[in-house]
Amino acid sequence: MKVGLAYGDGRLAVELPAGVDLTVVEPTYQPPLADPAAALRGALRLPVAGPPLRDLVRPGQTVAISMCDGTRAQPRHLMVPAVLEELQGIVRPEDVTVLVATGTHRGSTPAELRAMLGDVVDVVRVVNHDARDDEELVWLGWHDGDVPVLLNRTWLAADVRITTGFVEPHFFAGFSGGPKMVAPGLAGLETVLALHNAARIGSDRATWGVIEGNPVHDSIRSLVDAHGRVDFALDVALNRDQEIVAVFGGTLGPMHHAATAAVRRLSMQPVAHRFDVVVTSNSGYPLDQNLYQAVKGMSAAAEVVEPGGSIICAAECRDGFPDHGSYRSLLAAAASPAELLRSIESSVTTTPDQWQAQIQARIQSRARVLVHAGFLSDDELAEAHLEPAADIDATVSELVHSIGPSARVCVLPEGPQTIAYAR
Repeated sequence: MKVGLAYGDGRLAVELPAGVDLTVVEPTYQPPLADPAAALRGALRLPVAGPPLRDLVRPGQTVAISMCDGTRAQPRHLMVPAVLEELQGIVRPEDVTVLVATGTHRGSTPAELRAMLGDVVDVVRVVNHDARDDEELVWLGWHDGDVPVLLNRTWLAADVRITTGFVEPHFFAGFSGGPKMVAPGLAGLETVLALHNAARIGSDRATWGVIEGNPVHDSIRSLVDAHGRVDFALDVALNRDQEIVAVFGGTLGPMHHAATAAVRRLSMQPVAHRFDVVVTSNSGYPLDQNLYQAVKGMSAAAEVVEPGGSIICAAECRDGFPDHGSYRSLLAAAASPAELLRSIESSVTTTPDQWQAQIQARIQSRARVLVHAGFLSDDELAEAHLEPAADIDATVSELVHSIGPSARVCVLPEGPQTIAYAR
């Protein structure tokens, strides 16, 4: 059987051995909305909860709009103009700021911003949030006893605050979107590190599709409620082609609850048992642009792999590890994933690179992990304690042959866009 894995800008064809016990898990396909612009207007005017956006804004007020950065597939070119259209006739363009919710990621270049937003960059001010710029952060005290709260100054100064994002299962925060567009999106580095410390991420509840009782999401949600007030939130759900299939607007909590319920139905699929071999992607570009991001595809596979089984992750990694940050050096410095895990879990605070390394090491404590990456050499993968899978067809065949006729194989063509879970 031939299966196409999301990979880079296209698909990677994989031929699975004949006669193998094979399960292919994909999102419930939903056709795109016929008129996404109309659906966005509808969500802004008839929200899930709370008043329409226009009822929240008065002439003379300033407005801040939060949006995802370039590592996310948000349809910013549709969502941000829809919000600006609703604000026309009430506030002046010069009183609107679009904030790129980078979290701890790098800021987008002018060319990248234009590619994401089109002519919007000529109409309103567009600013990259910088979690490391003390001048752009405001200290708001402590939250949950151990989280120092630093949030973006422009966001806090705005009279009206609007988040825009998209919802998908998240490998340790449960789901994306909603409050994450403020924290970590617009938070200071110290805040982000505390929200994602080793203890929170190490919890069994810090996983795909879990929000309530998830220490990561619980702290994010309560911090934003207490310190980051959102006046109107707009989230979308996407299909595997990154097209809008549903739109949700309104008061943050009820809006995000409705969005996550819909995405759970579309993106989470039960399976009858675990598998000896799980082949996954990282959902293609932009999500598979580096190895750091590809940990999400590995994590999706880890949900259904047998202990001691094998995970094969196809991620293009055109941006390498990436070269910026300490992710590569962290992996290379440890003699083994077990040593890396012990080191990180003994830390009081952890960095974003350590979060990802911690999750990768936990996966490797459960299963063998092989990676097919067009822009990483075998030696580079070995630095990360990963094995190469240059030929996925041959690798699967070898693994199945070594296990024997009882071998069970699962394929996640869309990677973390589909979260399989064993009943």
